[in-house]
Amino acid sequence: MQREKAKAKSQKHRLNGRGVHTEGSELTAEQVVEKTLGSLRGLGNQKFALSPFSEYFDDWLVNLRKVLSVLESTHLISVDDEFVKDRSRILADVEGELARRRLEEVAFEEKVKALSEKNHLLVQIDADYAAETREIRGKRNSEIESLTRIVRDIEEQLNRISKMKTSFFGAFSKKAKAQKQAEAAQNLDSAKKELEMAIQNFAVEQEKLHDEYEKKKQATIEQVQALEKEIEEQETDTSLEHRRAACEALIDAVNALLKRKPPSN
Repeated sequence: MQREKAKAKSQKHRLNGRGVHTEGSELTAEQVVEKTLGSLRGLGNQKFALSPFSEYFDDWLVNLRKVLSVLESTHLISVDDEFVKDRSRILADVEGELARRRLEEVAFEEKVKALSEKNHLLVQIDADYAAETREIRGKRNSEIESLTRIVRDIEEQLNRISKMKTSFFGAFSKKAKAQKQAEAAQNLDSAKKELEMAIQNFAVEQEKLHDEYEKKKQATIEQVQALEKEIEEQETDTSLEHRRAACEALIDAVNALLKRKPPSN
């Protein structure tokens, strides 16, 4: 009867096949301690493969409490107030740290979302720049074509005036011809200056657009790189360090308890 109770107790406290009792047998105090410390080391080195890592925290804490519960419930080990105090403090510390990590992972998800938006913005910046460049080029080509046609027409007009014959007594004298040539030449000069100014203005406008594009894109790229770095840093399970430290502290607490109160078999 007593053996069946021990067997039932063993099954009740077994942790994922790593309990401090083995089915169908009773353990010595040394074996209880060995299995407890082994379970604590195992939990301290347990790595969570995929984020969000906080999804594993509750199960890990449950398993940790089970290991301690099995140790404290066995008649072979007599825990004292100092151990209970140390154990409670260590558990509270690691629970607080894991709670903080949960909040960090919420922020992590926000960063992933922000990164996606920034990458989309980069695509949009390129698309906007291409569209605005096409618009400027269209306006430039249209205006320059119009001004070039004006220059060409004036040049043709000046050429026709140059070929016109004059007569001393005729309606078209040398003075009138010279005046028309001067007017046409002046108009041609003005038209060429307007054409040159238009070309320069479009060049300045295109350069300004390109500078704004590069400035906006570079700023967004830097934001993307910063987010990528932050996300990369959080893609590793940083809770491992704190969980391992908690398990090591619990191992120290168990060893300190055994020095104060050696187990009896």
